[in-house]
Amino acid sequence: MIGKLGFKGLWEFRCLDSNGNIKWEELIPNLITSQGLNHILDTEFHNGTKVETWYVGLKHAGNAAAGDTLSSHGGWTECANYTGNRKSYNEAAASSGSITNSAAKASFSINANNQVIAGGFLCSAENGTSGTLFSVVDFTGGNKTCDNGDTLEVTYTISAN
Repeated sequence: MIGKLGFKGLWEFRCLDSNGNIKWEELIPNLITSQGLNHILDTEFHNGTKVETWYVGLKHAGNAAAGDTLSSHGGWTECANYTGNRKSYNEAAASSGSITNSAAKASFSINANNQVIAGGFLCSAENGTSGTLFSVVDFTGGNKTCDNGDTLEVTYTISAN
């Protein structure tokens, strides 16, 4: 009998205007980076250091690649036109092979008009470029736009099978 283990992720983005109306939504499977997969293996099987808090960030432009790291991702840039730092990924306990932050979505208060959003990422640093880039995703339907006063809610679900 051959055992197989695979990881996949699903991102959900929902942009709400200042009145709480849905402006747009995007639901897309993601890329888990080589660095993210190595982190799982090192943490579980090679005495690597566990990440206490993961953070959700927003991509401004460009395309992700499996070899991207938090300090080196030449194909895309990060969006910073929101209040505060990257948002904590507040996940619930794993159940049925999945873990998610759907009960406590990452919420971004956008503070610039015509802000282009191209996707998102999950990393181990609240700000800066030191740390682990676990996952990164590109919107499949093209870039989206948020405006000052909008709220962007982000849900990320990781599944193992």
